[in-house]
Amino acid sequence: MPSPTTNSISSGGEVLVVGLVSVSDRASAGIYEDKGIPALADWLAGAITTPYRLETRLIADERALIEQTLTELVDRQRCHLVLTTGGTGPARRDVTPEATLAVGTREMPGFGEQMRQISLQFVPTAILSRQLAVIREIDGHAALIMNLPGQPKAIKETLEGLKDADGKQLVAGIFAAVPYCVDLIGGPYIDTNPAVCKAFRPKSAQRPPAA
Repeated sequence: MPSPTTNSISSGGEVLVVGLVSVSDRASAGIYEDKGIPALADWLAGAITTPYRLETRLIADERALIEQTLTELVDRQRCHLVLTTGGTGPARRDVTPEATLAVGTREMPGFGEQMRQISLQFVPTAILSRQLAVIREIDGHAALIMNLPGQPKAIKETLEGLKDADGKQLVAGIFAAVPYCVDLIGGPYIDTNPAVCKAFRPKSAQRPPAA
């Protein structure tokens, strides 16, 4: 069932809408507790400093259902950003990338390349990951859809990147590029907490921090 969550929505301007989709046969059947959506929600709460609203979905590994869910989040709920977790490996039931490509209008290969680069710092099996990102555009509205890993630790590492003991960035996380991407496809301006993830924009695209 749809589960909207709000984080400090203000009355001025368009509010960022983020869709979170956890793809898991067993979690959606209640066999065990889903950890993907809570991990994503917790990370976003610390990383995004501008108002946003969450739309969450917990669904089974069924390609038609994944396509339907992604389409509904973008076309009806008007999400600007959709993050999925789970279903990106080589197993037969892992069909999240196929569903994502089916609903996308343009692929963004750099995100998948960087996700695997981050994971390879930890495990050689990262090359088995088929994570990717696309843009879906319809009726003048566009959203960035990204497939993320299934484990909470890997989700954080993928979004945030790798830092040393002093907090110096060693490998950039993918979320650093997300705010500018959302800018370019016509979405709301996203500010981030630089202690978690510093958004990168060209100087000409930067705005003063909100008061």
